[in-house]
Amino acid sequence: MTTMRAVAMTEIGGPEVLQSIDAPMPVRANAEVLVKVLAAGVNPIDAKTRSGRGVSRAIRQYPTILGYDLCGEVVESPYQAHPLQPGRRVYGMTMVPRLDGTYAEYAVVPEAFLTPAPTTLSPVEAAAVPLAALTAWGMVVDVARAHDGQRMLIHAGAGGVGHFAVQLAAYFGARVTATASQRNVGWLHELGASRVIDYTAERFEDAIDEVDVVIDLIGNVHDDTGSRSLRVLRPGGLLVNAPTGSWSTMDEEASAAGVRATGYRVAPSGSTLAVIARLIDSGDLRVHVDRTFPLAEAADAHRLLEGGHVRGKLVLTVAE
Repeated sequence: MTTMRAVAMTEIGGPEVLQSIDAPMPVRANAEVLVKVLAAGVNPIDAKTRSGRGVSRAIRQYPTILGYDLCGEVVESPYQAHPLQPGRRVYGMTMVPRLDGTYAEYAVVPEAFLTPAPTTLSPVEAAAVPLAALTAWGMVVDVARAHDGQRMLIHAGAGGVGHFAVQLAAYFGARVTATASQRNVGWLHELGASRVIDYTAERFEDAIDEVDVVIDLIGNVHDDTGSRSLRVLRPGGLLVNAPTGSWSTMDEEASAAGVRATGYRVAPSGSTLAVIARLIDSGDLRVHVDRTFPLAEAADAHRLLEGGHVRGKLVLTVAE
């Protein structure tokens, strides 16, 4: 085959710029793996990039294939004795736009970004995991160092990253308070949150005492959530912020408040995803897929994502 089916952004704009195209078949080189994509996750960074934010400045040409997450089957390995042999089901993430994304029938992915998929998940469920779970792991485990007795506030607890962050923080012993809408209160308790604040009914800064860590998945793009979070941190406490471009004055405000703050940017890691797969297969970590869309309807997935209130993740189905 010389071409494949893909959905690409033809220019910067609204969801309508996502168009089905015949794209060149990717060619594997060096320590890369050619993967037949079964399902691809949809993430906020995809929509931000499509609209001119995110990593759009790094796009060198159009059309550009978006998509970080995938679950698929290995087609070509780097060498004969490589552990990821043809036919092996894998999951992982890539780096757009340095590499073409996963909204396509095939993708070339560096071997270090992949690992065998969790055996207890379907391809759709596995494709929902990598970017969101790696982001949650990086913020909660690597940066915040979740541990017994730590008091942690997690904003947007019912979202893609948030529902993993709640579970990981609770798994490592933290006392988790999460913010969410009323419909997600009970669900987040099931995932391990000790307390869930319905942000539509009360202000979180009026409802809780000092915490050690804030996992900020909103920033100041809504109701100055980031700035308000500084008020609930203990002196010297830590705020970890993820959404790109969500709070330009974070460093200055944190310094003035006597607390620490840092942004976070996810990096692909097959070795960490292997640990996450073990947690999933042992029943200690769950993934929730809110809705699936056929690949050709990626624009509709972006519309739903940008409308807010998605529980967990959205996924594109690419192949059987």
